[in-house]
Amino acid sequence: DEKGIAKCGIERAYNAGVITFRKPVSCHLYPARLTEMKTGVAVNYHHWPICAPACACGDKLQVPVYVFLKDALTRRFGAEWYEKLCAAARWLEEEKRAGETPSDNAKD
Repeated sequence: DEKGIAKCGIERAYNAGVITFRKPVSCHLYPARLTEMKTGVAVNYHHWPICAPACACGDKLQVPVYVFLKDALTRRFGAEWYEKLCAAARWLEEEKRAGETPSDNAKD
């Protein structure tokens, strides 16, 4: 696009209303990759150097990957699953903060 961001042609056509079908969910989920396990589906981040600018932007804006992928994750797993994911992320963040000491937050 005009900002030098590569965008999927199918996604652009869908968003513009040119086509009525969305890109495959596996593409929509990228950079998350799904692995079928005996007890469910594992969702893992796939690190790829070409995504470094997007990751840097997400870090700067403090947007975790799961938030960036909200639409895709909800499309694949449903709204209830996504809300549980958000609740788990909030809990982990609270646990992380609870484990910090004042010296952990001190500025040099």
